[in-house]
Amino acid sequence: MLQFDLTVLIVPLAALAAVGLLLAVAMPWVRARERNQRRMALAVGDGQGASRPSRPDGQTSTRRKAIEKTLKEINERQSARWTRRNRPDLEQRLREAGLTWTPRFYRMLSAAIAAGAFAASLALGPLFAGAIALVAGLAVPHFYVALVRRRRLAAFAAGFPDAIDVIVRGVRAGRPLADCLAVVAADTEDPIRTEFRLVVEDQSVGLPIQEAVERLAQRVPLQEVGFLAIVVAIQNRAGGSLTEALGNLSTVLRGRRQLHAKVKAMSAEAKTSAGIIGSLPVIVASLVQLTSPEYLAVLYQTDLGLMVVAACAVWMSIGVFVMRQMINFDM
Repeated sequence: MLQFDLTVLIVPLAALAAVGLLLAVAMPWVRARERNQRRMALAVGDGQGASRPSRPDGQTSTRRKAIEKTLKEINERQSARWTRRNRPDLEQRLREAGLTWTPRFYRMLSAAIAAGAFAASLALGPLFAGAIALVAGLAVPHFYVALVRRRRLAAFAAGFPDAIDVIVRGVRAGRPLADCLAVVAADTEDPIRTEFRLVVEDQSVGLPIQEAVERLAQRVPLQEVGFLAIVVAIQNRAGGSLTEALGNLSTVLRGRRQLHAKVKAMSAEAKTSAGIIGSLPVIVASLVQLTSPEYLAVLYQTDLGLMVVAACAVWMSIGVFVMRQMINFDM
């Protein structure tokens, strides 16, 4: 009777957890897709803008058509890249992290970490040692590359508005855009200097400036860099004041940084609470194990106890993942 009651309780809870996990995984992707479609609709326009003149002259109409065509081409290229691969491959992630590793070296490092973890945990038994080695070999290099990549992109985003200001001041002083990019490549700090140096090298071999900046946006997957590529492409295709466009871009980027800092400060309490809630079971179990080892011995000395521990680990992982999605604000 007790086994039947537990089954009745566990099956609905497992189904509810599976549905919640699927929603947590799918909703960010759906919202990002809808947000990109709204942005492109507002940028391209569909004839409903209230600020449009009722009878634009020929020059304004031609420029608007050129802008619409450029935005559509950029959107098609971005959609093609998203369809081709939803996430960057290993080589691209290593490149974005600023590491000089090759995929072969990454795999050899993973194998070495797995072998070291297996040798260190062999006293626990071959089965547990194999599981620990598998997790360590796959997780440690992956999370290290992800951490370095995230820090490098954050450093690039923090210094990018200053680089745009340098370009704006140079263009206002009458210098060509190519020379302004060379100044940024020479006088800024890494990683901005490294990436803009590649832009200058692309121009030196004959690549048009808009294509060189677009390649920069492909190497650095940040929305701020994508905005710069769009501004340069539109100015090259439709003309207009480059200093005004870049000045507006700098203002927008600084506003985004301020908003990001404000959201980070407002969500700090929620993140701290989630961290405490997620770590509390592990801390309590560790303290109980230190003070009363016999109290928890049934969990790791019997098969049923190991199954309970594995089920609890799965439930905790799902809960931590859901909390992370709830406090992860997409800027």
